[in-house]
Amino acid sequence: MKKELKIFFSILFIMVTTSNCQNSNSGDRKDQNRQKVIFLHHSTGKTVWQGGNNFVTKVKGKLGMKSTVERWFNRYNKDNQTFYEIDDLEFPKKQPYGWKNYPFDYYNIWVKNGNQDFYMEEPTLKTLTPEYNLIVLKHCFPVSRIVFDGDVSVDEERKRLENYKLQYGALKAEMLNYPDTKFLLWTPSALTKENSAPEAAEAATLFSKWVVEEWDQPGDNIFIWDFRWLETEGGNYLLPQNAAGPKDSHPSHAFANRISPLFCKRMVDVLEDRGDQGNITGE
Repeated sequence: MKKELKIFFSILFIMVTTSNCQNSNSGDRKDQNRQKVIFLHHSTGKTVWQGGNNFVTKVKGKLGMKSTVERWFNRYNKDNQTFYEIDDLEFPKKQPYGWKNYPFDYYNIWVKNGNQDFYMEEPTLKTLTPEYNLIVLKHCFPVSRIVFDGDVSVDEERKRLENYKLQYGALKAEMLNYPDTKFLLWTPSALTKENSAPEAAEAATLFSKWVVEEWDQPGDNIFIWDFRWLETEGGNYLLPQNAAGPKDSHPSHAFANRISPLFCKRMVDVLEDRGDQGNITGE
């Protein structure tokens, strides 16, 4: 009897040990392949994230149903045996920092105060980079309301082209300090013609071209999604068919629904080390 019990427990031990090893190895493989993405946005980004802004889409969002972007990644993972996890985050929040996500604000939170884990309750890169393999950031359309007066300084909040370039220079240097994390930046959102002064719209386009042609360099951990070109098709204004209304510079439902997969494809290009080769519009 004792011999039989000894044999039984020996077999049980081997089975448990083998099962644990298999589970552990399986988990290791998943961890090695898992990539985590965080998308930082406000309202324009939310419209693309949800794949539109019609009544049904808004109701689904309020009910907590998965967005178009999340469903796209679920399908991609299933078809390609990948483990990409994507989250979104309103950044910065309305309180206490304020509903502002322009070049100055990213500089202010991530560079000027980047030695902290959080600044005014917003996570700095010290907090975000250990958690995420890819950080996606964007600006809302008031970024295109360029002004032409005021001081020129990296610490200046006024939306001057010169200030944007200084702030982007500081942001780039900070991002390069985290080579194990990739960054994907949307080119600046455009305004409708009815909502914009011609000089400001042209300056915003020039800034976007500078970002694509000069600021972004191959071989580093920073990449571009040319959202502005998709909105404007190379012009200075958000095209009427792509806008929620003549005086509403949010994306239309049809436009957001069309480009949401392009956004997903662009993120996958970056995740799979094709960020410098893939089309920066995702097309």
